[in-house]
Amino acid sequence: MLTLLRTAALVLPLIAVAACHQEGPAERAGKSIDNAGQSVKDAIDPPGPAEKAGRALDKAVN
Repeated sequence: MLTLLRTAALVLPLIAVAACHQEGPAERAGKSIDNAGQSVKDAIDPPGPAEKAGRALDKAVN
């Protein structure tokens, strides 16, 4: 019984992480809305060079 609990404690977090890898339609729609909002904000208050570099780094990491 103890071995089963230990195995479950090790395997379940791995399954949870693997299941979160794929992006669903709601997440894509949310990203699209976020990008549209950022574009509107940038039209009103353009980003500086440091902010542009930070955004490029964020995109590269994701």
